[in-house]
Amino acid sequence: MEKSHRVPWFPAWGIKFQDPIDDPMEKVNQFNEWRPNERWFLMAFDVAASEVHLWTVWHALRRREVSGKMTARTPDAEFLRILSGTHQIRTAFERAGLTKGDEQAWIIHIPELEIGTGFANIEIPRDIFNENTKQAERLQLHLEASLVVKRPMPSNEGLVRIGSLNEGERIPSEYMENTFLNHAAMADMNG
Repeated sequence: MEKSHRVPWFPAWGIKFQDPIDDPMEKVNQFNEWRPNERWFLMAFDVAASEVHLWTVWHALRRREVSGKMTARTPDAEFLRILSGTHQIRTAFERAGLTKGDEQAWIIHIPELEIGTGFANIEIPRDIFNENTKQAERLQLHLEASLVVKRPMPSNEGLVRIGSLNEGERIPSEYMENTFLNHAAMADMNG
């Protein structure tokens, strides 16, 4: 976790597959067979920018979930939709879901924490990552993948993947995290 952020690690575990993914749906179905519920899912590796990015998307999801205003039927799909900055579920899966050739992914767990009256007032347990690590490791083993010792980092490749930049475009690293955050904020404004 970056020293400038006082945010606990988001419950996300990087994994590396033995071989690049040939059939994304087969991998997702394999994962879904073993996951405890729809609050666990797989996500493309490059689309996670930081702890703040993931917690911000989580907060937007929880607000929609609590108010009954989710666009998607399930929390995992809604998380991907918001992160992808789109109102379209299919586009969200194309952008942030696994695709052929992916070598890495994130195992994500969406905590059901109370959101209170605002993001600044949320109590995020500092050990939320550790409390869910055993389950994540079990899922990783079922996928025959290895853990990646790396936390989310913003990248131009990730911005291209979520549709914020066009192929070949680049922005300076100091603007990347904010670009990811702004893109997620556009989820209900973009078609």
